[in-house]
Amino acid sequence: MTVDPQTTITLAVSGLAGLGMITAAALSGWRGWLALKHRELVELRRPEPVATMPSPASRIELADLKERIRKLEAIAAGVDL
Repeated sequence: MTVDPQTTITLAVSGLAGLGMITAAALSGWRGWLALKHRELVELRRPEPVATMPSPASRIELADLKERIRKLEAIAAGVDL
């Protein structure tokens, strides 16, 4: 059985083309993975936001809401204020 040189060349070129496509896909996946890890590292380096004290107006509003809740609970329990 003899193999035609043209068939051998065609098979070799097809194999190289397939290998090139697989290599390109793997390289694209590798770059994507590296970009993901880079973003994760950037997120780790970002400083935590500093907690601020609530303003006096917001504390007064919160106290007012708590008082309203107490009154509504008393009404629900049947207690006269």
